[in-house]
Amino acid sequence: MSSQLPTARGAPAGTGAGHLVRGWLDALLAVLAGFLAMAVVAALGLWAAGAGDLPDGAFPSVVAAVVVMAAGGRIDMSGQAGALAGTNAELTAMPLSVTLVGALVTGFLFLRPLRHHAVAGGGDLLARVGRTTVLWLAALAGVSALARHDFPLTAPTGDDPVTDIFGELLEATNPSVGFRAEYGPTLGYGLLWILGVLLVALLVSSGAPLPARAVRYHAAVRPAASAMLLLVLAYVVIGLVIGLVVAATRGHTAETFAVILLGLPNVSWLALGTGIGGSWDGKVDGPFGLPMPQLLDEVLRGRQTTTLDVAALAEQDARAWWLIPVAAVLLLAAAFLMATRSPAGIRLWQHALHCGVAFALTMLAVAPLTHVFARFGLSVLGIGDIEGFGGEVVLDPHVWAMAGLALAWGLVAGFLGGLLALRVKRHGEVPQETGQGGARS
Repeated sequence: MSSQLPTARGAPAGTGAGHLVRGWLDALLAVLAGFLAMAVVAALGLWAAGAGDLPDGAFPSVVAAVVVMAAGGRIDMSGQAGALAGTNAELTAMPLSVTLVGALVTGFLFLRPLRHHAVAGGGDLLARVGRTTVLWLAALAGVSALARHDFPLTAPTGDDPVTDIFGELLEATNPSVGFRAEYGPTLGYGLLWILGVLLVALLVSSGAPLPARAVRYHAAVRPAASAMLLLVLAYVVIGLVIGLVVAATRGHTAETFAVILLGLPNVSWLALGTGIGGSWDGKVDGPFGLPMPQLLDEVLRGRQTTTLDVAALAEQDARAWWLIPVAAVLLLAAAFLMATRSPAGIRLWQHALHCGVAFALTMLAVAPLTHVFARFGLSVLGIGDIEGFGGEVVLDPHVWAMAGLALAWGLVAGFLGGLLALRVKRHGEVPQETGQGGARS
């Protein structure tokens, strides 16, 4: 049959070998662009953090490791210090600036070939997802192979006789610490990562086609999903503006750009969570830390594990109380936008319920991503940590409590946003068509 004949359900014309090749090329473009964007952001962030001076040509390996972590992968920290000494290291964190850039680029390019189709066949859509997923995992495996390096540790020096003795012993054992990607967990979590990105891309895009059976859910799901995406992105944009102002006016430019390029969403979404009353268990101990604003470091450093919430932040800087009204205003704006894009026949209690559930699911998704656990210790003959060679950074969200708070906030904001949208609809900005199943979203 000629390839010029139209296909069913809005599928693209030309379903032969040419269409298949183009599908693989589209998927390859999305994957390569996503990884390239992540690598560039990771390299710039690490360079700003001072990693460009790492010895033995380690910088590319560290960049690869950051990309792996950004894609949901696992990095195993290991140490070797001979029979007399022992090392203990662990790192669990997601550099969410790198993650977000990769997700946005990959999702946009995944949707781009679909923008001219009103409806997509279920088989064709699954094939596109499958091709992108296979290529993504292949690329992730390749990057994981580069994410490995070992660093020698220099023995400490000082006036303390005990430290000098430890130093002499360490010189004899040639201690080192290294990292490498764990292929199994990396590919497993990487699979969940790319499927999540593609699912979110389909949910938030008003122009992306859906299978015929799923079209009826379009008006109910997509306004809420897109509003929540805009909410979390708004926090990132506000954080970016604040970061640029700090870099321009208060010095510490390199450190500030390291936070922006590696952990801006980590900090921005922490602000969202604390603004609605959420909290984290946190601790910073030892000579090292992760890229984070000075305020967080001051709250967490040198203490036993403490509760990080808006009150704890306000003890160091009273301006932290502004996080509460900012959260209220931005969430109300998101609820209003969701209501104006929803079908005119939806009632106020339905707006409230949709917004509450959507916001709770959003916090269930983003709060765990802010989890951080980093630990390093070095001991000789099993005796403690050598001064200057031990430390721990912990940031652990109370996820389910935060989801409950988000549900309550979302119910209230959804109701108020629906009320505000009623006036807009009476002015005709959102069509109200009687007898129709839904309005344009």
